Amino acid sequence: MSKPQSAREPEAASPPLLERNGARATIRLNRPRHLNRLQPEDLDQLLKLFAEIEADAAIRVVVLTGTGRAFSAGYDLGSIADRAANAQEQVAGSTFEVVVNRLEDLGLPTICRLNGGVYGGSTDLALACDFRIGTEACEMFMPAARLGLHYYTSGIRRYVSRLGVDNAKRLFLTAERIDATEMLRIGYLTALVAPDTLDAEVDRLATQLSGNAPIAMRGMKRTINELARGALDEKAADRRARDSMHGDEIKEGVKAFAEKRPPRF
Repeated sequence: MSKPQSAREPEAASPPLLERNGARATIRLNRPRHLNRLQPEDLDQLLKLFAEIEADAAIRVVVLTGTGRAFSAGYDLGSIADRAANAQEQVAGSTFEVVVNRLEDLGLPTICRLNGGVYGGSTDLALACDFRIGTEACEMFMPAARLGLHYYTSGIRRYVSRLGVDNAKRLFLTAERIDATEMLRIGYLTALVAPDTLDAEVDRLATQLSGNAPIAMRGMKRTINELARGALDEKAADRRARDSMHGDEIKEGVKAFAEKRPPRF
């Protein structure tokens, strides 16, 4: 297996890169000298990549990771005074929320490969993924309270729905830095692995997800996200469940089970 891009020597900084490998698409944040701090052009690129991936029927799973020793230092807000006075910065801040919400709503299953620390708004970016796999090198903190920033509502909702009220209050109100063990304990990490097994665990999960029924997964992911937000379209969810009972996926799934072979969706 070739050495993963995110573990190679840092290359020239650029907006996020897209790599395809069979049914997997990997999006790599690529500003390693600044811990992959996100710039406004990165947000535009991420939205383009999300649309490109969803339009490609060959892609079944998405991995989000970073180049170098950190996943991401968050969005580059600049000085608080400049941000407050600059309309363009305010628009960029709004775009960040759009990007994170778009990632959460991708029809494909998503894995965040946390190759290192995750800070600020990027904690929400990772939280928007369906799975987060990290190593002992991971740490996180949300500095909004130290910056005098009231975080956007959808991000706080995501923290509460994923991590619970008490953990959301702790992370937002104290701006406390926590390590990988604690990230696993509170449910921020889906899995914590040794650094030399990170790629193998990501590969294992990506392979498992890419082999499952894509339409069924897309529908169930949507239902789960809507339930987490307290905004379930119950009729639409019930319709998806009924439709699945007559679709090609269940026919193949049942046939494969009877023939004791992996399904081919």
